[in-house]
Amino acid sequence: MKPVKQHYDRPVEIVESVFWVGFHDETTNFHCNPYLIMEGDQAVVIDAGSRPDFAVVMMKILQTGISPDKIKALIYQHIDPDLCGSLSNMVDICANPELKILSEPQNNIFLSYYIERETRTLLTSIDDYREGFPLGGRMLKFFKTPYAHDAGSFVTLDTKTKTLFTSDLFGSISRQWELFIELASDCHTCKDYQNCVNRKEYCPLPDILAFHQKVMPSEKALEHAMNVIGGLDIDRIAPQHGSVFSNQKDIRFLIERLKTLKGVGIDGIKRD
Repeated sequence: MKPVKQHYDRPVEIVESVFWVGFHDETTNFHCNPYLIMEGDQAVVIDAGSRPDFAVVMMKILQTGISPDKIKALIYQHIDPDLCGSLSNMVDICANPELKILSEPQNNIFLSYYIERETRTLLTSIDDYREGFPLGGRMLKFFKTPYAHDAGSFVTLDTKTKTLFTSDLFGSISRQWELFIELASDCHTCKDYQNCVNRKEYCPLPDILAFHQKVMPSEKALEHAMNVIGGLDIDRIAPQHGSVFSNQKDIRFLIERLKTLKGVGIDGIKRD
C-alpha cells in the first residue's frame, strides 16, 4: 500500500508521536527534516534546522500541541548550520530550566559558538547517556558514526518505534521530493538507473548515491557507519535531508549499497 500524498505545510506524524516539522524549499528543492518526538507532556527536537527556517519549524512544533517549555532536549547529530543555525532561537523560546543540548563532545566545541556564553552550560555530552536518554516511557539511544560526515557525527534510535534518525546518512538532495519513499523491488537489482524497467520518470537512487559521494569524506567512513547501523534493530530511517524509508527490504538494500559505494569523498578524486 502506497503512502497517501502529504501536504507539507503542517507537521506530519511519521510514526506514533514522532513528527516531521521540516521545510521544503520548492524553489531550490533543498529540504531539511527536523523531527519532534513527544511522550506525554515532554518532547525532544532532533536537528532543529537553520536560522532562516526557524519560524516555519517552530510553527509546526506548536501545531502538534506541545508547548516549547516542555521540550526537554535539543539533539544535534552534527554541526552544519542547516541543522544547528537556529540553536540560539530554540534555546530562547524553549525557556525550560531543565533543557539540555545533547551532542557528541567534539561537536559541543563548535556548537558553543551558536549560543550565548551564559547558555553554554546547557551543552551536554551523549557520553553521559551511554544507556540512553529517557523521555517518559521512551528511551533514545545514541550510536557514533565518526566522519560520516564530521568527526562527531552520530545517529539516534527511538527504541519505542525503532526509528533511526540518521542526519545526513541516507540523505539526498532530490530532484523530485516526497517525505516517504518506497522502492520497487526491481530497484534492488537495477544496474542502469537511467533506464528504469518500470518506466518511472524519476529514480531516487542516483540522487542518494551522489549525495553520499559528495558529502561523506571517504569510502572507509561510510562503510564504518553502515556497519554500525546494520547491527541495529530498526524499522524506519529518518534522515535530515531526503526521504523517510520504512520498508525493511529497502533499508537493508540501502545499507548494503552504501557500504560498498565507490568514489566517496577523497576516494573520488582521480589521480594522474
